[in-house]
Amino acid sequence: MTNPVSTYIIKRHDSTKDQSLRPYSAADEYLLQEYHRIIKEPVPTAIYHDRFGYLSCHMHATKPTVVVTNRSQEKAISSNLKTNNLPSAIFSNPLTTVDEELDFALIKIPKSLALFELFLQHITHNSTKGITVVCAFMTRHFSPKLIEIAARYFEGVEQSRAVKKARLMTLTKKKEVAIVEPIDTVEYNGQTYNQYWGVFSAKHIDYATQYFIVNLELKPDYKTILDLASGNGVIAKEISLRQPESEIHLMDDFYLAVESAKLNIKGERIHHHYDNDLSKFGDGTFDLIVTNPPFHVEYEISIDIPIQLFRESHRCLKVNGSLQIVANKHLNYMTHLKSIFSRVEILSENDKFVIYRCRKADW
Repeated sequence: MTNPVSTYIIKRHDSTKDQSLRPYSAADEYLLQEYHRIIKEPVPTAIYHDRFGYLSCHMHATKPTVVVTNRSQEKAISSNLKTNNLPSAIFSNPLTTVDEELDFALIKIPKSLALFELFLQHITHNSTKGITVVCAFMTRHFSPKLIEIAARYFEGVEQSRAVKKARLMTLTKKKEVAIVEPIDTVEYNGQTYNQYWGVFSAKHIDYATQYFIVNLELKPDYKTILDLASGNGVIAKEISLRQPESEIHLMDDFYLAVESAKLNIKGERIHHHYDNDLSKFGDGTFDLIVTNPPFHVEYEISIDIPIQLFRESHRCLKVNGSLQIVANKHLNYMTHLKSIFSRVEILSENDKFVIYRCRKADW
């Protein structure tokens, strides 16, 4: 594979300190090369799962629709376009109809197979009969289920040879597939939770969250509460059942999680936010912040994002306010939390999980 010559500056725009992590991979490069090989004149095109904007920057002249699922992704793409003096992107999401039927689509295949299927369903219902879809993945991430899922939507499913440990899968001859509501249901504590394909823990409420809910410390004077990285809203829902007079905010970086939470928890005292940081909130806004923070981003494992959220939480807590965190024990958040908060305690722990309680002091 001949690497596309890039004159663009592409940065990660996240909080990782690992300099070895690049903002794009050989799979992104392979996708771009294949696009230029196939497409000679611009056609209505969509890009899916372009995490930091490598594809969006290189294809900006063709004005593609950029389908995003995360606020952090949208911010990173916008920032990289601006850095390179390129026009703003045309953003969409996998739950919205695109403005013009697609003739071509590029997918950097996500880790979540359910999200990959949601992308394919979105494409098949927003495209011409002759749509071509080119997907890319690193060979170490291949699963036979990718072929199985693709075959539900397209008759033609062909894989390329591996180049620089990346591979392409080209989909043609789309099938007539009925529109299916892309929602799973999960039962917990007598409640039914709806969540869109791709939202974390589709089979059951994850065990860390269950442990957190059971051992969460709530007080009557916690009047303003934030569920940070709120997922499908189950933690906030359980809190609202126990403290119905509290004002509860839910925030998540993942659009499909926010839209799922809107299905599950409603009311005048409930507020949903689609964002990846707390910049919209003033100092001393909350009495309590609760979180089961993510430490996986696709195939990367990093605690840099949670630590940044802990710092922001300190600013947004009222004096004597509390941050409560559930985490896998091996992550060792204690050292980092003690550098941010004046008082950090273990509220509860078992063999797998630990709940930290942090207090913002008045000095």
